[in-house]
Amino acid sequence: MSTSTDEGAAAGGLSLRAGWLRVGLGEGRGTGDFHYRWLRHNCDRERHPVTRERILCSSELADDVRPRAARLDGDALVIVWEPDGHESAYPLAWLDAHAYARDRVDHPPPTDLGRIVVQSDALTPAAVDALLARVRDHGAGVLRRAPGAVSDPAGETEALIEALGARGYGIIGTHFGRIEDLRTDNTTNQNTDQLGYTDAGVELHTDQPFLEKPPRYQMLQGIRSATEGGENYLVDALAASRHLREVDRPAWEALTRTSVRFHRKQKAFERIVDAPIVRDDDRGFMVRYSYFTLSPFARPFDEMEHWYRAYDRFARLVRDRAHQYRFTLAPGDALLYDNHRMLHARTSFRGPRWVRGMYFDRD
Repeated sequence: MSTSTDEGAAAGGLSLRAGWLRVGLGEGRGTGDFHYRWLRHNCDRERHPVTRERILCSSELADDVRPRAARLDGDALVIVWEPDGHESAYPLAWLDAHAYARDRVDHPPPTDLGRIVVQSDALTPAAVDALLARVRDHGAGVLRRAPGAVSDPAGETEALIEALGARGYGIIGTHFGRIEDLRTDNTTNQNTDQLGYTDAGVELHTDQPFLEKPPRYQMLQGIRSATEGGENYLVDALAASRHLREVDRPAWEALTRTSVRFHRKQKAFERIVDAPIVRDDDRGFMVRYSYFTLSPFARPFDEMEHWYRAYDRFARLVRDRAHQYRFTLAPGDALLYDNHRMLHARTSFRGPRWVRGMYFDRD
């Protein structure tokens, strides 16, 4: 595919996205956003050669119609389509005349790790305040330490807890205990029969969605590195939700209006909550997202396909690496994130990886 940045599109370039493209409409005419299906359906080469009437119904198109290649050729947008190889050409003047989404603002979830990292080798009040500012502004903050700056990371856990407590963030216990030692040889926590205590990868999720009030904040503290793997990643679900609302409002409405069941069942613990995936109203924003504690969806027959389409649209959006913060917690590093806003995950690993987890709420 031939693509360019949004700045290039504004100046007469082209930017391809998932399901649609943005193209500059000409000098002083701004940009237009067009869905691939709309473009393929409106190909001028799909008309009768004599009467010029349309001969293609959109229902004849493949569900996954998309560009194989796209380029600007003079004053026209040229696209070769998947899966049939058909080539279309759209004069920019024609696109300008039929633009149904001109100069639209689009904000997918951010990925610039620099916006959430705080570098400080000492656990100073200024470093803690900067970390909390990142959480407030962006949903998450990572406190980075130079290699060897913290000789005993496990010994600093209580100092981190005290530093947050002094600013009104009180630690709360869960069915795992007060502090979680996420390691494969755990002997200190309760209810360790769950993925976090294995070396398996854990895909994006929020913690404790099966509680009426999930903990607001979680800290993950790097104690010991893996031999291989164990990368952390985050997605701003608030940004993802607002983005979905802009590109597919019916899907967003399904996520905010449809209750699903979260069911955590372990050997010595069980909780069930029915709630929407996304809440975004005058009470604030909250996402509950946990593929491994979801019960089977229970929707009426005539709604099930629509529900899966909405849920999968959101899932594919957040699982796209292009929308994720990715990093590794080294010994001494600490991640603090808003569990009502951010999704978090880790890759599988080998070796003695040890990460500590603590939950906090505002006093």
